[in-house]
Amino acid sequence: MTTMLQDNQAQNIAISADEVSDFLRSHTHFFEQHASLLSEIYLPSPHGNGAISLAERQQLAQRDKIRVLEVKLADLIEFAEENDATSNKVHNLSIKLISNQNFSALQQQIAESLQQDFAITQSLIRIWLKPSNSAITKDAVFTSVPEDFSDWVMSLVKPYCGAKPAVTGDLLNNHLQSFAFIPLSKKAENQRAFGVLILGAEDQQRFKADMGTMYLERIGELVAAALLNHLFALHL
Repeated sequence: MTTMLQDNQAQNIAISADEVSDFLRSHTHFFEQHASLLSEIYLPSPHGNGAISLAERQQLAQRDKIRVLEVKLADLIEFAEENDATSNKVHNLSIKLISNQNFSALQQQIAESLQQDFAITQSLIRIWLKPSNSAITKDAVFTSVPEDFSDWVMSLVKPYCGAKPAVTGDLLNNHLQSFAFIPLSKKAENQRAFGVLILGAEDQQRFKADMGTMYLERIGELVAAALLNHLFALHL
């Protein structure tokens, strides 16, 4: 009997609380008409420091919301600044690529820019679409790669980031911890990749499987366009 009475009392309290809540929601001017209650009603402090007035509790709630918004704003500003810096680096890379008139110098410029501006430990270019010019085909970029590797690259719809896949073999040093494989293709003509730009870093977190690849795609497009300009000049 006592248990049933306690259950009924708890239910009444719950209903009463709901009624109070509904009343306050429907009477939005209640605390304007009873402003003294804001300082007379005391609630447990959310920070465990005794009791505080209803007005103080509301101020603390607003401060907490403001802190959360400030953290989010700081994160957005940091992200925007990082994007701005990366955009400038990609822009500078494009200018350097346009300025190079020599195929070998172009490759050296790509490697240096990636290492200095993008924190890349090692980069490698491999092209399996060879020009008819016999002299240029002796360049290291035309070193043969396994067919299963080139097929894997041509199957990529976006750059691959993360640990080195087994299909890549020993194209890059084994001490490197993270990699990006960027297909090189003529985007405008929707062609399959004619080569690959491989980036390797000693930092395991430099290229992660879930990272965004927008800038890597843009770098790939720039490098592909610069390489093709030279290759077509050599009657590809």
